[in-house]
Amino acid sequence: MAARKPAPPAYVCTECGWTTAKWVGRCAECQQWGTVQEQGAQTGILSRVTPLAPGADRAARPITQITTTDAPRRTSGVSEFDRVLGGGIVPGAAILLSGEPGVGKSTLLLEVAARAAHAGRRVLYASAEESPAQVRLRAERTGALHDELYLASETDLATILGHIDQVAPQLVIVDSVQTVSSSLIDGAAGQPSQVREVAATLIRIAKERGLPIIIVGHVTKDGQVAGPRVLEHLVDVVCHFEGDRQTSLRFIRALKNRFGPTDEVGCFEMTGDGIAEVPDPSGLFLSQGETEPGTCVAISLEGRRALPVEVQALTVNTTAPNPRRVVNGLDSSRVAMVLAILERRAQIKTSTLDVYVSTVGGVRFTEPAADLAIAIAVAGSIQQISVPRTVAVVGELSLAGEIRPVTQSAQRRSEASRLGYEQVVDDRSKTLRAALNDVRARNTSRRREGDIPPF
Repeated sequence: MAARKPAPPAYVCTECGWTTAKWVGRCAECQQWGTVQEQGAQTGILSRVTPLAPGADRAARPITQITTTDAPRRTSGVSEFDRVLGGGIVPGAAILLSGEPGVGKSTLLLEVAARAAHAGRRVLYASAEESPAQVRLRAERTGALHDELYLASETDLATILGHIDQVAPQLVIVDSVQTVSSSLIDGAAGQPSQVREVAATLIRIAKERGLPIIIVGHVTKDGQVAGPRVLEHLVDVVCHFEGDRQTSLRFIRALKNRFGPTDEVGCFEMTGDGIAEVPDPSGLFLSQGETEPGTCVAISLEGRRALPVEVQALTVNTTAPNPRRVVNGLDSSRVAMVLAILERRAQIKTSTLDVYVSTVGGVRFTEPAADLAIAIAVAGSIQQISVPRTVAVVGELSLAGEIRPVTQSAQRRSEASRLGYEQVVDDRSKTLRAALNDVRARNTSRRREGDIPPF
């Protein structure tokens, strides 16, 4: 009887799980290059490097015997960053910080490294994109010089691991994972196999030594983290640093956090001296001076923060067959819907007007809670009604003209009261027409009885 031939080895795509009987360079399912590997094969550094330090007792224990002291937090020195991380950096945590080029990722992390060094912790900043002299120049400008802050300009993973052994830091920053490569893996830096290997090795070092590592990641045109999707699964925390280049305001959000909530937002401002925290950004999105017709303040929600945002509208008569609709900082489709609701449910004609709607300060306000503010601002511009500075609005509009409640409305009202707003117009007004008449009763620009017709 002939001997049975062994089954051919199976190859699996590490991105989508597609299998094939032979190796191919490109996955036929997800179209990614270099992601097909032999199933069960161990390649690269993870299969060759011996443990760098003896691990703690790894015996399984009942969950009731594990206390939170097993994962103590250490402050990064930047309170807004700590807010997003859930209170601080957990030892052994792998944190991925992504963002568009030039948004300020390196500046923020250099500030974090400097403050950690000032707190007495040794920090290793491994920059694979800049030379030590370039990082030193930025550190001089931002005041981030300290003897406990070590710099290394390396693109080879083994060399970075050697620096970690030599310096023995308490915090490591790698900028960035797409520019570091391993000599044990074929391909150039930035390819999926290289990114996967570099990230997996750094995370292994973090877990074995209890060493927190912050990894910088590039983003694609769509705003997603570049490289294999497994990168976001491997790390403990995924933060996204965002902001408009035309303004100095920056936000950092947690998209994934194994140690805390994901609904916190940190606010920063880019200045000539680096990056500055903005613990109370409530005044950044409001105009100064007297109130004018066509302006309305809404209470936005950024993570757990309730912020006042001023919505401004300007309407101009036009004879063009297609009136212009210019929107900045808001959702253009929602603005178009609100204009239709105004014309049909409140009998305020907008089809013969050019309408310009914008927010103050360059902030983006795209949640449904902006509907009522847009409607009141546009109606105020048409009817020449100004909303008092003591009134804020929040509410979502339905196509029937009803005001629907929004998420965390109690927190929005509480924040409005803390900031000095005496009245909040929301879903308690029931309908758009009732809300417009309520605002009309508080009009500050023209008070004579009968001077302004009711809505």
